[in-house]
This record gives sequence, C-alpha cells and structure tokens, in this order.
Amino acid sequence: MGNRYTKKTFVLEIIGIALGILFLIPFYFVFINSVKPFAAILIDAAAWPEEFMFSNYAKVWDIINFPRAFWNSVIITVASNIGLVIISSMAAWKMVRTPGKFSKILFVIFVSAMVIPFQTVMIPLMKLGGALNLTNSIPGLVIMYFGFGVPLSLFLFHGFVKTVPVEIEESAMIDGCSQFGVFWRIVFPLLKPITVTVIILNTLWIWNDYLLPLLVLQDAELRTIPLAASSFFAQYTKQWDMGLAALVLGIAPIIVFFLFLQKHIIKGIASGSIK
Repeated sequence: MGNRYTKKTFVLEIIGIALGILFLIPFYFVFINSVKPFAAILIDAAAWPEEFMFSNYAKVWDIINFPRAFWNSVIITVASNIGLVIISSMAAWKMVRTPGKFSKILFVIFVSAMVIPFQTVMIPLMKLGGALNLTNSIPGLVIMYFGFGVPLSLFLFHGFVKTVPVEIEESAMIDGCSQFGVFWRIVFPLLKPITVTVIILNTLWIWNDYLLPLLVLQDAELRTIPLAASSFFAQYTKQWDMGLAALVLGIAPIIVFFLFLQKHIIKGIASGSIK
C-alpha cells in the first residue's frame, strides 16, 4: 500500500519533466543552430533547420585544429585529476589519522580557500607564474589547477576517510606494512566512490574552464577547446554557425563522460556524509 501511485506523485513527475525540458532548452538552441547557415540563425534562431548542414562541423574541425585542442584539453584534465587525487587523498588521510590542533587549523585553511574568488588572486597569480616560468605552458597550468582544486577535493576526501575503520590500518601495521603501503594498499582502494566523485567534479570544471587557460596559455598550439571555440566570437564579428558547432564538439565528450559516471557522484557524497 505504501507504493501506491498518488496524485502527489503524478504532480511531482510533471514538475520534474517540466524542469528537465527547461534545462534542455539551451542544448536545443545550441545544436539546431550549429547545423544552420549563418543567415538562417539571424532570421529565426528558434526555428527547426530546413536543412542540416553538418559541413559546419567539418569546417570547424579544420579551422581550429580540433584534434590538437582536444588533445590539449585531455592532457590538462587527466594530469590535473591525477595530481589532485594523489595530493588531496593523502593529505586528507593524514589529517584525519593525526587529530590535533594543527590538523584542524590546516583543514580550516583549506576549506576557507574555497570561498576566495579567483578574480581576487588573478593578477598576483599571473605575476608569480611569470616569475616561476609557469605561464604559456601546459605543466604550469596543471600546477595552478592543483592549487585551486585541492581545497574542494581535500574536503570531500576528508569526510570519506572518517568512514574507513582505523582497525583495518592497525592490523596492516601489525603485519609489517609501512604507512605508505597502508594507504595505497588498504585505504585508497576503499576511497573509490569518493575518488570517482572528485574526478567527475574536477573534470567538469577543468574541461570547461576558460579564464585560467586564457591567462596562462598564449600560443595557439596550446589552446584548449573553450579557447579555440572563443576564436569565433570576436569583438566585431560573431560567427554563430561555426562557434556553436565548436561548442557542440567541445561539450559532447564531457556529456558522455558525465552520463557514464553520474551515479558515482551521489553514491560517493552520500557515503561520506551519512556514515
């Protein structure tokens, strides 16, 4: 009797469907206008295309050298994620397993860093990056992502590490396992749900980031997909047909990635908060 289909359930489903359609409207406009000629977009951007011009994608592929931009985005995203997972997980584990005033203060400092707007540190960051030769290089950009991504990643790992029974680690230490071995052989495999969550959230952020790569990367060969797509939107000229096709090419991989792993986000966060 508790699983009956009620009017309230019906209303909630209608509201959910309406919200889903509302959030899909921007994707509709981006896609249908990416397969239209430029003149048709200016006449009626909401109209269904009379003819699907997939040649827009072929032109964009060559104009912005999409394979190069895609590869740059992949390298930056993967390298940043690897570093963020390693640094944040180890730091969070050490803080939880060595409770004390210093660990609490350090944790508060990291959490406080999450609320600092990027614009407030943008100019000092570029000056420091220039002095350390980190600008105009992919490794330099990755290092900067370490700095901006660690606070949130550490916060998520910190909550999840508390759910790992310390008795398991003590048993491994008694058997002669080192601290390094305890973490990588015992603790880290148990962190899989939150690790996947951290990777997904950071991937969505880094892949779509525009401002930091714009400031750091000057050479055209180093451009990420957002930077390459922005070349179609100049101050006096906006090539909507080409630009929207570039946006579709850029967001398609990340949408597939998100849909494939989205269930791990709720699972990871719920496991860390409930326990």
